[in-house]
Amino acid sequence: MTPPSYPPKPRPGDRVAVVSPSAGLSGLFPHVHELGLRRLREEFGLEPVEYPTTRARGADPRDRARDLTAAFADPTITAVLATVGGDDLITVTPHLDDAVLRANPKPYFGYSDNTNVLNHLHRLGIVGYHGGSVLVHLGRPGRPHPLTFDSLRAALFTADWYDLSPAAEWGDQPNDWRDPTTLAVEPVMFPGEGWRWRGPATVVEGRTWGGNLEVLNWLLAADRVAANGDLAGSVLLVETSQELPSATEVHRILRNLGERGLLAGFPAVLVGRAKTWDFGRSRTADQRRGYAAAQRAAVVRAFDEYHPDALLVFDVDFGHTDPQVVIPYGGSVRVDAVTRRISVRY
Repeated sequence: MTPPSYPPKPRPGDRVAVVSPSAGLSGLFPHVHELGLRRLREEFGLEPVEYPTTRARGADPRDRARDLTAAFADPTITAVLATVGGDDLITVTPHLDDAVLRANPKPYFGYSDNTNVLNHLHRLGIVGYHGGSVLVHLGRPGRPHPLTFDSLRAALFTADWYDLSPAAEWGDQPNDWRDPTTLAVEPVMFPGEGWRWRGPATVVEGRTWGGNLEVLNWLLAADRVAANGDLAGSVLLVETSQELPSATEVHRILRNLGERGLLAGFPAVLVGRAKTWDFGRSRTADQRRGYAAAQRAAVVRAFDEYHPDALLVFDVDFGHTDPQVVIPYGGSVRVDAVTRRISVRY
């Protein structure tokens, strides 16, 4: 497999694609979608371009793949942003025109179910970007989160190294999109406690791979993960979703990666802050802390079993919690356990 290379970056004033290769929630929550588009124009100076399935619910996977391929093929489009995640993007990627994607590499932004596209681009030799949902992050209620927007701006427009910062505050209890009045209300936030480090006092630099843990499990089952040798030396990214998988499930998925021989090849792992709350599954503060601690312990247990010398960093803000920093997927990251710094090259 050819090591992924960075595609050209957009500039303010450019046209960028806004697509829904996963769930078409933009049509269900147009007020959130429009807020995200407005901020894309006003905060970043970019002109969003929608496609036939951008606001369509239940669109055929072939139609969603057609729109995504068209976004890459259009020479006037300089970046592609996914509106949100979902749960069936694995049915879309087989219909993409890989020759078009290879010939027209562009920065692709998405997370969660978009791990399918990021992994697909990685195998085609194109660096993607884990993060930057139009609905979730550009359409954040109240105001844009400065940490999210600073990271997204750097990822969109620069190619330099960028130091990530632990969030001074964080949240995982989103407002209800069904009520448009909540767009004016700041989400519930909690004090940040910094990153949690475990492992040797060393510096690891490598290319990233991984994403949403549940989706990685699907990709393994569908045999769409690169060979062990192609991924060896990568820094693993792991984050879990609003489905709130149990610690047992987290360990089992990582154990599968270990049995495949993958875990032994990752010298460092960045673990996204665990989302601990969702609608219909509310928890007390103690229950939430316990759930997050159990997830961290599950990751430690798996690496103790398959790669005890790996460097682990927990509670990095790149998953399903707020704020969200953008991580290059297939791009370079430096994890410095000596100075406790994490830097990415956008």
